[in-house]
Amino acid sequence: MPDKVTKTDEEWRGQLSDLAYQVTRKQATERAFSHAEFPKGPATFTCTCCGAPLFDAEQKFDSGCGWPSFTAPVSETVVEEQADDSWFMRRTEVHCAACDAHLGHVFPDGPGPTGLRYCINGVALDHKPKE
Repeated sequence: MPDKVTKTDEEWRGQLSDLAYQVTRKQATERAFSHAEFPKGPATFTCTCCGAPLFDAEQKFDSGCGWPSFTAPVSETVVEEQADDSWFMRRTEVHCAACDAHLGHVFPDGPGPTGLRYCINGVALDHKPKE
């Protein structure tokens, strides 16, 4: 794993849109079905804050929840998880291991083979088509 990406709050604000800043740095959530659909085809989804590769388009599926959903990250080391007890429920938050950007949550109700649903804010991801 490369060194952690660290920036001041002011640097993050200058780099990100207001929504991306609120979601990735302040743990907000974009509205369901509000993020434009990503193009189809081979691609890697990277962290909008630091560019770290996080998810592969082959792991993306339509869960119907209103946010991009994946069955697994590109490797176990690119995301980290922690308990999230906000909103009067227990969830598992997912954040970028390289820069600590809040990405979304992971739930145990996804399809095989993992049975997981990484429910990720679209504004936290950049779509990079594979050539």
